[in-house]
Amino acid sequence: MTASVRAAHLAQLNVATLLHPLDDPRTAPFVEMLGPVNAAADGAPGFVWRLVEDGAADATALRPAGDDVIVNLTVWETPAALWDFTYRSGHLEAMRRRREWFARHVEAHLVLWWVPAGHLPTVGEALERLADLRANGPSPRAFTFASSYTAAEAAQHLPTEPQAQPTP
Repeated sequence: MTASVRAAHLAQLNVATLLHPLDDPRTAPFVEMLGPVNAAADGAPGFVWRLVEDGAADATALRPAGDDVIVNLTVWETPAALWDFTYRSGHLEAMRRRREWFARHVEAHLVLWWVPAGHLPTVGEALERLADLRANGPSPRAFTFASSYTAAEAAQHLPTEPQAQPTP
């Protein structure tokens, strides 16, 4: 295994189309879960980074995929770390209730891809990976939990210039 493969992290983007605005009472239970779920992610084993809007605690005000679409962009040390947080933590309650707040997507709404350790993906990069998955199906460049690829398989698709993580 090469050094670049050992130093790879897993990036994740998911998009969700709101049924109602975030300030609508019907969405209030989701909004109330955001802080605790984000805090749990921040403290989860294997968590590296998540997108947040400047001066905010989350990225819900960013709408790069449409006015009613919220994005979640994170980086994890391993697929297992992301899986454990997603399906074996308090996040699972939000997953179980997602149909109360979000429309059912007919096309892919989650994409995974490998990045060099230290690289923070941009929203543009993430949306491009999602578009790739939607257009071409799973590949080492853009995949899902159900059709995953290793960092070694994706090595040729890693960005060449890692971006340093900001200091806290």
